Amino acid sequence: MPNLSRLTSLALAIALLGSASVLQAAEAPAAAAAATSDKAPLPLEDLRTFAEVLDRIKAAYVEPVSDKTLLENAIKGMLSNLDPHSAYLDPQAFRELQESTSGEFGGLGIEVGTEDGFVKVVTPIDDTPAARADIQPGDLIVKIDGQPTKGLSLMEAVDKMRGKAGSKILLTLVRDSGKPFDVELTRAVIKVRSVKSQLLEDGYGYLRITQFQVNSGEEVGKALAKLRKDNGKKLRGLVLDLRNNPGGVLQAAVEVSDHFLKKGLIVYTEGRIANSELRFSADPLDASEGVPLVVLINGGSASASEIVAGALQDHKRGVLMGTDSFGKGSVQTVLPLNNDRALKLTTALYYTPNGRSIQAQGIAPDIEVARAKLTQEPGEQNIKEADLQGHLGNGNGGADKPSKNKANKPARPQDDDYQLSQALTLLKGLNITRGK
Repeated sequence: MPNLSRLTSLALAIALLGSASVLQAAEAPAAAAAATSDKAPLPLEDLRTFAEVLDRIKAAYVEPVSDKTLLENAIKGMLSNLDPHSAYLDPQAFRELQESTSGEFGGLGIEVGTEDGFVKVVTPIDDTPAARADIQPGDLIVKIDGQPTKGLSLMEAVDKMRGKAGSKILLTLVRDSGKPFDVELTRAVIKVRSVKSQLLEDGYGYLRITQFQVNSGEEVGKALAKLRKDNGKKLRGLVLDLRNNPGGVLQAAVEVSDHFLKKGLIVYTEGRIANSELRFSADPLDASEGVPLVVLINGGSASASEIVAGALQDHKRGVLMGTDSFGKGSVQTVLPLNNDRALKLTTALYYTPNGRSIQAQGIAPDIEVARAKLTQEPGEQNIKEADLQGHLGNGNGGADKPSKNKANKPARPQDDDYQLSQALTLLKGLNITRGK
């Protein structure tokens, strides 16, 4: 990807993607203070220049500007030029970030970023207005309610797209360099269901994680138990779907990985402050019971999703299938300030068990399978021997197998999802070769 996109959410001022949990933030200020104790003295000449610029703006700008506005803008500028994921959070943005990790917030349900000056869709979130409108990763948002987005900052674009639940918004999109087209959406309160599961067919389960929220690890454990119960016996294979999952809470990614691993390192982080040097290892319990595993990823799989995919790939616990992931390998820590404000600051990079940094590179799948439309030919009405009147019985006494009527066969997720159907086919093949 030529330019690393700056992620955020329509429901949030800033999205928490693969970051340290908000619960860890209380320890961070003390650690940060300790790290700064040996710093060089403040650059007085530069501070004089800052004060002079502040004074000149107040005296000569065409309209009056308050000290508070100028100082807050200066803080935002300091952070915005560090990296795409560090940010200053005003009280509203801080509240919205905290709400996002609990899985309920207001908006369109779409993760967006900036690339070459345009607002670009990173991924729609399942079961939201954006997903129902068939907005796709990679779509460019060129207009919001008829106003061009070119030249807007990401925060300005997000502010325009936020609004009261039930209100309508018109987005003009460009897909694959084609002609612009309009999509009307109705804003809603987004309640993200982090984990979904079902049996694809007898013996084969499907587990999808849409975001990594605080309780996602616990939900995955419950989903695995339910799949076993619904199947009536141990599963023969499982598809873990991390496509279009923008990330979330670091601890949740560790807990999810631990459900599939019995030992070894899951992820480690490296940074400058003491509590940014973290290592997470698996415990001996394996909630998945060692079931054959295929993990689906794509360009919308970011951060916490890449932690899980990278750990499972390094331990050869499952086969990764799909397309290259997003490539966000940094960790953000939320540092509360006074007056209900906070900093979201990049404090570390994370590494897979084998020491791979995913930053700006992503994870390559073991088997590349691009997204494609899956269509089925009309069923053939072939007559079999067992359909013929007076046919002979089977020589070994087996039951007849006449032609089947498939007209009333219920729809399944794999019927119109090419990547998922390929994952299921691979799992069946693995079971055949293993004699299971």
